[in-house]
Amino acid sequence: MRWAVVTGASSGIGLEFARQLAKKRFSVVMVSNQARELESCAEHLRAMYFVEAYALPLDLCAKESVDAILAFLEEKGIVPEVLVNNAGIFDFKPVSELPEGRVDLYIDLHVRAVTALSVAVGRIMAQRRHGYILNMSSMSCWMPMPGIAMYSATKAYMRAFSRAFRIEMKDSGVSVTVACPGGIATGLFGLSEKLSRFAVRIGVLVTPERFVKRALKKMFRRKAQYINGGLNRLSIVAVASLPEWARIKVKRVAFDRKSV
Repeated sequence: MRWAVVTGASSGIGLEFARQLAKKRFSVVMVSNQARELESCAEHLRAMYFVEAYALPLDLCAKESVDAILAFLEEKGIVPEVLVNNAGIFDFKPVSELPEGRVDLYIDLHVRAVTALSVAVGRIMAQRRHGYILNMSSMSCWMPMPGIAMYSATKAYMRAFSRAFRIEMKDSGVSVTVACPGGIATGLFGLSEKLSRFAVRIGVLVTPERFVKRALKKMFRRKAQYINGGLNRLSIVAVASLPEWARIKVKRVAFDRKSV
């Protein structure tokens, strides 16, 4: 039996990763802090694709979370072939205005949990000299902009870590791929359903189904990195080269006028 571990698997991109992996006949360990939704999603995958699907409700920001995942895998006799580090948070707000503890959540979830889980599961994979790790960074990792400082900074770490960890793991048969998507039509950005559909129609956003299909294809081909869409690749260059005065303009338009 082939197994995959997917974090943030109760909704959005994470759920789509779990669904498409189940469709490929992978049994799935689904991790999320949304226990009720997670069990419902796991039940659906079991019924739809006739695979094993375990719901493992955990807060990945808790220090003991990675140990809990490893203990679960050992208890069930699961040796994962695929790990997808997808769980994430997003705010469009100055760092100084983030609620107390929110900065720590970014670091715990995007940095500590991704690093610890990649290393721990990578070691298990290395024992069999086979495995795939996919870490979800973001196109914003090249574009430090006001309002998403913590998001873009921690996603930049995720990309840098993944590219280096890939080289470290290469001789062990474990492939590490980092995905750096542009906008994806999920609830992460808080858009209405109507606006989200319009953004997909004009090409600003891509559907989770389309993105996940291509990301998995890149992962199984052992590619180092995946950025979806030529427009996104051009945007990286354009936005990353914005001078400071232009970034200040964004800040004034996005935030300062709201406080007037």
